[in-house]
Amino acid sequence: MKINQVAVQLYSVRDHLKTPDEVKASVHRLREIGYEEIEIFGEGPLPPDEMARLFEADGLRCCSSHEPSEQLLDNPQASVEKLKRLGCRQAAYPYPRNVTLDTLEQVRAFAARLNKTGKVLTEAGIRFSYHNHNIEFRRVGGRTILETILAETEARYVAAEIDTYWTQVAGGDPIAWCRAMKGRLPLLHLKDVGVNEERQSVFREIGQGNLNWAEIIKTAERSGCQWFIVEHDSGWTDGDPFKSLKMSFDYLKEHIAR
Repeated sequence: MKINQVAVQLYSVRDHLKTPDEVKASVHRLREIGYEEIEIFGEGPLPPDEMARLFEADGLRCCSSHEPSEQLLDNPQASVEKLKRLGCRQAAYPYPRNVTLDTLEQVRAFAARLNKTGKVLTEAGIRFSYHNHNIEFRRVGGRTILETILAETEARYVAAEIDTYWTQVAGGDPIAWCRAMKGRLPLLHLKDVGVNEERQSVFREIGQGNLNWAEIIKTAERSGCQWFIVEHDSGWTDGDPFKSLKMSFDYLKEHIAR
């Protein structure tokens, strides 16, 4: 992994993106930390064209986007048009919002909708991936929801964006999942896992938790991963997401990147 393959998910600094001026200041701070690639999420206070100009001015690129869940399923062409304006060639389905996944039939129907979306995006030159949380590790019909989603979709249309934190806390193995997704893993969400005083799983900066990062990154690389995306949802050091994101970037630069 080269350091310029390390990206950051803007959701980590969502509380600092409420106005156009905050977006500009936050993006600039992330570039100063060292990030060159950004994964965006949802709809922000700046239109795509202006976001693209902002990224370019700071020497940044949009490597991927977490597009709105409903839009991806109901109107994927809207995401295609937005991503083309951003110059972005990767999109991820972020979360099964307002989707019921209680039976195998429901999971298969959901997978069919994802496959249909993936076909639209793929034909437009955009690779489509599924981003997991812990919900997809619930077993329905004898296997996990995530296993069914990936089995019931075509690899050419639906890839995986494995999230290391949610995979680990749900009882999965991030290394095994990275290995299993060979050729189907363009994106990887990097989040470390720690345990607090109440014995609860919590987010930690990369290198400050318990995951085996050297092996995770090596395995993901072998599976063809292009972007290693740092995300820190909450529980930042001193309540400062920028501080936590810098700690993660510095660890990856010093201990993992070549």
